[in-house]
Amino acid sequence: MQKKEYSLDIGGKTMVAEFNDWADQASGSVLLRYGNSACLATVVMGKESDKDYFPLTVEYEEKFYAAGAILGSRFMRREGRPSDEAVLSGRIVDRTIRPLFPKGLKREVQVIVTVLSIEDYDTDILAVNAASLAIATSNIPWNGPVSAVRIGIEDGSDELIVNPTYGQRQDELPPKAKMDLTVSGKDGLVNMIEVNAREVDEKMLDAALVRASEEIETIQKWQTAIVSERGKTKSEFKKPGEHTEIPPVFDAFLKPKLETLGGKLGKEEINALKSEWMKHATEQLPDTEPNQLDGHFELRIDEYVHDLAIKEGKRVDGRALDEIRPLYAQAGGISPVIHGTGLFYRGQTHVLAALTLGGPGDAQLIDTIEFQDKKKTFMLHYNFPPFSVGETGRVGGFNRRMTGHGALAEKSLRAVLPAKDVFPYTIRIVSECLASNGSTSMATVCAGSIALMDAGVPITRPVAGIAMGLMSDAKAGIYKVLTDIQGPEDHHGDMDFKVAGTSEGVTGVQMDVKVDGVPLKVLSEAFAQAKKARLQILDVIQKEIPSPRTDISPRAPKILTVIVKVDQIGLVIGPGGKTINGIRERTGCDDITIEEDGTVFVTGRNGTAEAAQKEIMDLTREYMVGDKFEGPVVRLMDFGAFVKIGPNNDGLVHVSEMAPFRIDKVTDAVAIGDVVPVVIKEIDEKGRYNLSIKAADPEWAARKGIKPGQGGGNDYGRRNSNDRPRRHI
Repeated sequence: MQKKEYSLDIGGKTMVAEFNDWADQASGSVLLRYGNSACLATVVMGKESDKDYFPLTVEYEEKFYAAGAILGSRFMRREGRPSDEAVLSGRIVDRTIRPLFPKGLKREVQVIVTVLSIEDYDTDILAVNAASLAIATSNIPWNGPVSAVRIGIEDGSDELIVNPTYGQRQDELPPKAKMDLTVSGKDGLVNMIEVNAREVDEKMLDAALVRASEEIETIQKWQTAIVSERGKTKSEFKKPGEHTEIPPVFDAFLKPKLETLGGKLGKEEINALKSEWMKHATEQLPDTEPNQLDGHFELRIDEYVHDLAIKEGKRVDGRALDEIRPLYAQAGGISPVIHGTGLFYRGQTHVLAALTLGGPGDAQLIDTIEFQDKKKTFMLHYNFPPFSVGETGRVGGFNRRMTGHGALAEKSLRAVLPAKDVFPYTIRIVSECLASNGSTSMATVCAGSIALMDAGVPITRPVAGIAMGLMSDAKAGIYKVLTDIQGPEDHHGDMDFKVAGTSEGVTGVQMDVKVDGVPLKVLSEAFAQAKKARLQILDVIQKEIPSPRTDISPRAPKILTVIVKVDQIGLVIGPGGKTINGIRERTGCDDITIEEDGTVFVTGRNGTAEAAQKEIMDLTREYMVGDKFEGPVVRLMDFGAFVKIGPNNDGLVHVSEMAPFRIDKVTDAVAIGDVVPVVIKEIDEKGRYNLSIKAADPEWAARKGIKPGQGGGNDYGRRNSNDRPRRHI
């Protein structure tokens, strides 16, 4: 085996790139290690494609051996579809490397990142850097390398941590992380951002981006030195030539129509113009391929949209650069069956969020190489049906875009959720995108926030999101930031920059670009403009529903809490689960969930939770002198009666404690099955309970019509308590 290693100290750990002959038939490959985490990145360039787009695919492969585990069901040990975490990591790689391939490249390119080992450090950062090295040292034309780094801040601190561990990044309640920022870029530019934060202000984000850019440049120099030493000669790439016969036809036919529109160019207008153009151009240029005519149309519309913003400061729908489209918010009113709903409009983007509350037992169990046996109590699922964009197509199924947008909205809302001890419910939000013309993911954040409050979830404050865009001329150094981008600005713009947060700070960010990157100062401007828009949206939401409703839906289950000692958990569960299953069956409650610390959550409806809670409390109750009960007589002895005072406990009422006067026989006062009032008078050294009826209710004997015995007085020759049978447990 042949290999050579290159190392770099970054974030207090050593990153090692190993070039070997493992995958020597790939166009490029590298094994990258950081701590005990490692991944193999390979890239292959295939044949020319007849598609009208660049056929790049990125696969992020996770196998459980990387975590030293055999997971899955008893019947299926082979890994199935990628986990959501794998999909999101693959999207990070894709969004980072895609803009750096030459425009017009149509050869198939496939990047496969295989996670070989994972421990303290997430391999998504490794995957970006490994993919960069694999492509940059291959013969594939590409404007790399590009580098990635993670910056974290722990809760209660402002210190920036380079490449924090999983433990430092924990965002479950109580959180350890205040911010988790992933950044990719090159040459002082940023081309990919992911942020999961707990209301972090924009100044802190700016500082974190500056630090990330510094670390990225360190990795860039390292990668550049490696590429200069071992990089292969790049394959020749010729940019598709200009079709000189097309522009005159376009200018004569469509240019006047664009001018007539006066800058107003929405989705409908663009689709209508394309149809007219394709019909006219096919007649005028019958020997020209349709994809060439289509490509020229897209290029000229792109130029038109850019020139409108950069040269004239206008937008295709006539709005100001920082203007938001009309907003509408509605809390509830959809169906009394649903536990909470939120409807949100931003222009032609309409999203319905439906929320369901469940018990702790409804939590999703996550089994991935990063997190094993993790319970997820907040879920947001995002649906984007084809009718939302006026098209027909496949409904349902696995879709990476839907996974990514749902994950962004989920982490943006997670920061404001209540702690489990305050609100122990499992929460599921389903986002139904009803109409789309720009950033349904940020509309999902808004609709989801409304649904949370409508359902009575005590969030700290509402969250809103907005998508920012960019029209740029990098050569001239001109950048125009756009607020609330719609379809044409997203499709033809240079940046999609989504920012979600509350009035107090940012909770989620996602950015990708179609250019090499964006300067930090432009991102700072975009953050400031996004905050202004966010506050405007929050004002509309809070006018509709100022705060969470005080009560949850009557159709939602009720959750009650019981705290038991850790050594009593086995008592509640019983042998083989017999006791806990018996409580479920007798009371009809939905679920009983026991935490490791002894917290018991009882979920039920129509009084079933209360009944189950009482049984558990009675079962685990520790009795004290002075406690009063009503219980049935279960056994009779010559000297007294045993009364049941709990599921597993009973105590002795000596005949002298039945009435304030003498009773000759126990049977003169009580019979088996009688329910009598008792108070614990004494707990002996063996933990046995001595009870008293007369101390609990001095009038009980008189009301029952019990007559005094013939012996007179009320003194008895009492037996020693050791003479009585042991109480039944």
